[in-house]
Amino acid sequence: MPWRDRYKGERRSFFLNPVHGSRLDSMPAGGGLAGSDPDLLREQLIDAYDVSYAILVARTFCNIHPDPDYAAAIASAHNAWLAETWLSDYNHDGAFRGSITIAQQDPDQAAREIEKWAGHPQMVQVTMDSGARMPFGQRFYYPIYEACERHGLPLAIHPGTEGMGINHQPTPGYPTHYIEWHCSMSLSFQAHLVSFLTEGVFERFPGMRIVLLEGGVAWLAPLMWRLDPYWKALRSEIPWVRKPPSEYLRDHVRLATQPLERPADDRQFLALMEMIDAEHLLMFSSDYPHWDFDSPTRAFPKLPDALREAIFSGNARSFYKLDG
Repeated sequence: MPWRDRYKGERRSFFLNPVHGSRLDSMPAGGGLAGSDPDLLREQLIDAYDVSYAILVARTFCNIHPDPDYAAAIASAHNAWLAETWLSDYNHDGAFRGSITIAQQDPDQAAREIEKWAGHPQMVQVTMDSGARMPFGQRFYYPIYEACERHGLPLAIHPGTEGMGINHQPTPGYPTHYIEWHCSMSLSFQAHLVSFLTEGVFERFPGMRIVLLEGGVAWLAPLMWRLDPYWKALRSEIPWVRKPPSEYLRDHVRLATQPLERPADDRQFLALMEMIDAEHLLMFSSDYPHWDFDSPTRAFPKLPDALREAIFSGNARSFYKLDG
């Protein structure tokens, strides 16, 4: 209290999928929300595709609220619920791994929330939404990054609250339709990544690692082609960035595959994988139970064995230290 009485399960109030936001078959037969039944999730995802670990990323939309204490209370309540249910009672086989949800409006409170859960054996990362009032490289957020680095936890960033509540919209104004908003999700990711790189976050926090979830991947190569020459010409402005921005990616950044841009010509797709250094930077994500779920058996064309092993297993196992 008083947050318990105040909470009404607020989510986004617009830019909602006009057809259906989740797979209809992911709703429990006895009623309930899509993706809310761990047994059904196991049947449709873990057992169906022989998944060893499912890293859960929930959406509380806590970062839309102007009251940072209320937002932090929502995040804290969610983390406690996640630890008691999906990571405990529902986790008999150890397949589920959790994400520590934080509200970035108050980085000091967010850091305390990380401290609270960092020792939990099933919590493998911190997560927050990409909707924000300022780019993520700015020093305002440093307490979050200090806590992540101190505990060796990657920070996973997920889109979906851009233009909601107190957050800025990354396009020049507000789109008219969901399709336009959804297609433009990657714009905030690109701005945040440029901010991380040019503000020198990875120099200040050499152990900091970020994961970009559900923002696409094809934009990465041309963005770095654009940024690296700018750094070369303008590096006197940001002397703390000691090497070309693209050279920080392999040590500090990973991208989740979903939604995966897929050209009609598979040769172009494989060329794209090489351009973005997919063998080191990509990790498979399904986006279950959403409408644009990616099946591990259909999302990709035939991949070289080394690339497939890296995307579907090796990169995530290494980045999250899942095997030791």
